[in-house]
Amino acid sequence: MASEIYYRTVADLGGMLARREISSEELVCALLARKEAVDGRVKAFNSLDAESALTEARASDARRAAGQARGPLDGIPIGMKDVIAVTGQPLTASSRMLANFISPYDATVTVRLRAAGAIPWGRLNLDEFAMGSSTENSATQTTLNPWDLSRVPGGSSGGSAAALAAGAAVATLGSDTGGSIRQPAAFCGLVGLKPTYGLVSRYGLVAFASSLDQIGPFARTVEDAAIVLRAIAGHDVHDSTSFRAEVPDYRAELPQRRGPWRLGIPKEYFGAGLDPEVAAAVAKAVAYYQGLGCTIKEVSLPHTEYGVGAYYIIATAECSSNLARFDGIRYGHRAKSATDAVDLYFRSRAEGFGPEVKRRIILGTYVLSSGYYDAFYLRAQKVRTLIRQDFLNAFHEVDAILTPTAPTPAFRVGEKAANPLAMYLCDVYTIGVNLAGLPGISVPCGFTSGGLPVGLQLIGQPFQEAELLAIARAYESGHEWHTRRPAL
Repeated sequence: MASEIYYRTVADLGGMLARREISSEELVCALLARKEAVDGRVKAFNSLDAESALTEARASDARRAAGQARGPLDGIPIGMKDVIAVTGQPLTASSRMLANFISPYDATVTVRLRAAGAIPWGRLNLDEFAMGSSTENSATQTTLNPWDLSRVPGGSSGGSAAALAAGAAVATLGSDTGGSIRQPAAFCGLVGLKPTYGLVSRYGLVAFASSLDQIGPFARTVEDAAIVLRAIAGHDVHDSTSFRAEVPDYRAELPQRRGPWRLGIPKEYFGAGLDPEVAAAVAKAVAYYQGLGCTIKEVSLPHTEYGVGAYYIIATAECSSNLARFDGIRYGHRAKSATDAVDLYFRSRAEGFGPEVKRRIILGTYVLSSGYYDAFYLRAQKVRTLIRQDFLNAFHEVDAILTPTAPTPAFRVGEKAANPLAMYLCDVYTIGVNLAGLPGISVPCGFTSGGLPVGLQLIGQPFQEAELLAIARAYESGHEWHTRRPAL
């Protein structure tokens, strides 16, 4: 078995398992050894049930020996962000509020991964309740970027990105509310896919902002992302926002969709605040597509400047509503020194939530309060409609839109911790996709002079993931950025 089996792709490993070149148990053991070697420095995992993973690996090997393998994911460990429910495992959302909570059920994505034979692989760190862009808001630990341990891996799905980049996982799941898959993917040199809202069930996902949240995969390659997406996508009766969309074989369609495509460059995304090295890497990617015969066209998304404001009103309003359930009475952290029920409620929430979560609850409660609802929340929803219409108008002229994923490469730990607005602006290029409910993918498109990864974001039309993945694969297949590994 190759010494770096943990850096193989899902597609490669699926083939090796099918040919009986390795066993799932051997793969899990290799990943356990890798986690033991690197996670003390990277700090991506909140927990990992090794015995459960080994038991499921042996079951996969037995299925394969009996000729009952379930497909390309059978026996493959898939890392799980610690907001996605897995029966019998911790579900902490990296918060003191849920520090001792064990999930009594599986999320729909977990059920579907198990049905495909995949193995849930640990509980991966995040910004508390998925609120942040650096994984510094976690109540458990600060995850570090494997490419430079003095820098952040992005957020909120920083653990999911860092574990994969470090070779302690072969694919992972995250959640994306305003860029929380795509931005960490860019910072860690990975592929990160945020599907169309409603394509992947949110049942079993700890809710942050229900009209924005979406589960999606981190992978080393576009092909791997396609494999995982097919396994988790599809309608779910447990999620009222789940859409009855056809789920194609995304992997099989990759070579069938060859372009050339019409690609849009939004002029609003290339202004002040964009790092010159990021801009240069994205410009080279645009030129590459042009060399493939694609039509490059400047488009306008005129309401982009209002996106951050609208997002942080809508997201915090929904956060305030969703987190009201954590009251110290039914479940979650309970204060020990309360004098009555009201005191218990206040003390439990004060002790259980961290500063960023409290900040967003307060802001969300304010914008929903009497006298301010129309002035803030209702107006933000109207702006959201305008932003979505901007994208739909652009798609009359182009097949997909190309942008930077993040305005800068990974920043240093603590660099933005004291400035919430600077942290919020890290998502300036990604939040529009969530507000509009569109699919977006980040793929590696280069490195800075300091050796930090840069991400290219591709934005697609609703439920056109197959086309979006093909466009991303067209770039990836002509470059080797995704094959580089950090020197841990």
